[in-house]
Amino acid sequence: MATANHSRSNSFPSQSHPIIDSVEDHLRRLRADSESTSVCANLASLRNLHEGINDLIQMPSVQRTLSHENWINELLEGSLKLVDLCSLSREIVSLTKESVQDLESSIRRNKAEAATSADISAYVASRKQIAKMVNKSIKNLKSFNHKSTSENDLLTMLKEAESHDLSVLKSVLILLSGENERSNKKSWSLLSKFTTQNSRVYSENGAEDLSSLNIEKSTKNMDSKNMLKQLKSSEMIIQEIVEGLEALFRSLVKTRVSLLNVLSH
Repeated sequence: MATANHSRSNSFPSQSHPIIDSVEDHLRRLRADSESTSVCANLASLRNLHEGINDLIQMPSVQRTLSHENWINELLEGSLKLVDLCSLSREIVSLTKESVQDLESSIRRNKAEAATSADISAYVASRKQIAKMVNKSIKNLKSFNHKSTSENDLLTMLKEAESHDLSVLKSVLILLSGENERSNKKSWSLLSKFTTQNSRVYSENGAEDLSSLNIEKSTKNMDSKNMLKQLKSSEMIIQEIVEGLEALFRSLVKTRVSLLNVLSH
């Protein structure tokens, strides 16, 4: 991660500014708390970070620096990739929520006896589709350049924010795949390839756990009440992720609009 204490450069006002201080404070909190905080909490932290970044980009001195140094295109490229990644994450969580609700409905239709074999097969197929989407997304992330190309404080700050966005969204994808431990070597090896010192995986030991989503076709005799309980518990976590991703998506789009406005002026 970028160093916690940036020295003031000509990009920033010579004296402390509340907006800059707020953004730096959000970044410090993400550095300090990311690995011990839940994915949903990190999504909320990113939303707050981007609110500060949007205020930062409105500052005339920041707009002049972004335009003069010609960094705006680099930031717009990163912004587009993050918006796309967040959009894909929303699609995956929507598929996950739908498959869970369908299986719950199947169990209830059978008066809590058990889900039918066909319904369980459909659910397992959906989980496999989601796992493939997650693995493909993580593979594609290797082309994402979130490292700063300059020693400038402003660009370093904005690229660090990109790094946090990328890391949290990767954690969301892994969580939705139902993997929460390194025991699954395939998923975690893919993830570790693209995890650097500047892009840590969040909530590896966080509060959320969706591993119970990955039931097998052979799960025919599982107690239906326990299955419903597990599915309902998972659905509550999924709903929190839905809300967190929606809020983050709006914030990412707002940041992109702010950057486009700088480019057009």
